[in-house]
Amino acid sequence: MKYAVVIPAAGQGKRMQAGFNKQFLMLEKKPVIIHTVSVFAHDPWCERIVVVANENEIEDMKQLIQDWKIPNDIDVVPGGSERQDSVMEGLRHISAAEIVLIHDGARPFIRPLHIHKLVEKAQHQGAAVLGVKIKDTMKRVKDHLVLETIDRSYVWSVQTPQAFQFPVIYDAYKKAQEEGFRGTDDTSLVERTGFPVHIIEGDYNNIKLTTPEDITIAQAILKKQTEED
Repeated sequence: MKYAVVIPAAGQGKRMQAGFNKQFLMLEKKPVIIHTVSVFAHDPWCERIVVVANENEIEDMKQLIQDWKIPNDIDVVPGGSERQDSVMEGLRHISAAEIVLIHDGARPFIRPLHIHKLVEKAQHQGAAVLGVKIKDTMKRVKDHLVLETIDRSYVWSVQTPQAFQFPVIYDAYKKAQEEGFRGTDDTSLVERTGFPVHIIEGDYNNIKLTTPEDITIAQAILKKQTEED
């Protein structure tokens, strides 16, 4: 079974407070984006990788991939002003793909096991997302006032990759673009078209590096993985 993957990596990650694109942050002597890309580059199911980068960082991204000798041909294309625009640019470069995954460049701990489960689900159902069950009690709040306690058995924390049959996600993105709709993730665009999205239980280690505190957690995850290997 084969798939293509779009990896948006154009955001500047201001909450990381690094002063530069967080994709270039070093995590145990390797850039974050290289950790992420390597997972897909070593997956025999992956037939195409498109990294969507900031227009001013295209050459830097290409050089980084070349320096780290990633064992796969990777296209680096310019992104847009927002993540949704960048993903759309990536989708335009993989129109021949049957199954497409969209995965955040700042999620370096995705496992091939979960990638394959997503691909298989998308192959049969059209759309699938990776997520984990919420551990904490959930409250609905307005103006710092608790309105209600939410039954957490119905609440999941959604991650990436998110996997789709190509027409499903492309048509959803095109519709959102035409109507000026901005979603919080890729599946939110599909959901509004009425197409059902299935969820696959993932891994709590599949974190997105967003704040400086996340780097400390990432280092601990990486150390644990190294010890297990």
